[in-house]
Amino acid sequence: MRRGRFTGAAMAAGFVFLWLPILLLVGYAFSADRIPFQWGGFSLRWFAALAGNERIVEAAGLSLRIAAGAATLAVLLGGAAGWALARFGRFRGRALFGMLIGAPLVLPEVVTGLSLLLVFVALEGATGWPQGRGALTVLLAHATLGAAFVAVVVQARLAETDRSLEEAAMDLGATPFTAFRTITLPLIAPALGAGWLLAFTLSLDDVVIASFVSGPAGTTLPMALFAMLRRGLTPEVNALGAVVVLGVGAMLALATLLLRPRPRGE
Repeated sequence: MRRGRFTGAAMAAGFVFLWLPILLLVGYAFSADRIPFQWGGFSLRWFAALAGNERIVEAAGLSLRIAAGAATLAVLLGGAAGWALARFGRFRGRALFGMLIGAPLVLPEVVTGLSLLLVFVALEGATGWPQGRGALTVLLAHATLGAAFVAVVVQARLAETDRSLEEAAMDLGATPFTAFRTITLPLIAPALGAGWLLAFTLSLDDVVIASFVSGPAGTTLPMALFAMLRRGLTPEVNALGAVVVLGVGAMLALATLLLRPRPRGE
């Protein structure tokens, strides 16, 4: 009994430690007071002021476009990598391939951002592409990061599926492509959807890698937020934080729903 109470108290303390600052930020976003952390009555004035901030609106639009493009590219690359790791069995270079795919998961973002910057500079010097740093280089960098997460999710999903279904389809005359399209793809569709949402969220939230590979034309929303914080904390920052927290929370909740365990045969 005492052990159960201690476990419950520890869990409650952990949740309070993690969520109290976020809940305070969201709560003060609805305060009418000009002081960011002082309650002055309920108001939506700072959300209206945020909507009228052209720089933030443009940065948010750019971040959404980059995140959508990076997530789509990450699903294509990471899905193919996860499928290869799960279905190709042992092949020469498999260990190196798996290590390279999973490297962004364990490398510090500073190292990842610096290495991608060096790659883009080398490519520009050798081929003339990409010309400078901007939205395109941020998109490619975020797709590289997101592909690692998608590959892990897809590989785990395929490891749970029964391969005999694909073999049975090919025994009945289906080509490998038809078996993949009609059997494998529907089975991994939830993993692909969850991977897309994870990659989208990671791109929308990233500031470290984007700081390395972006230029004047590639200022994303997190970068604009950090620029605002250099001038001091304002209630608009609280409102922006509340919008980001709610948006990212919705994405993660949808990803969790897609990845929930399903009964056999569903």
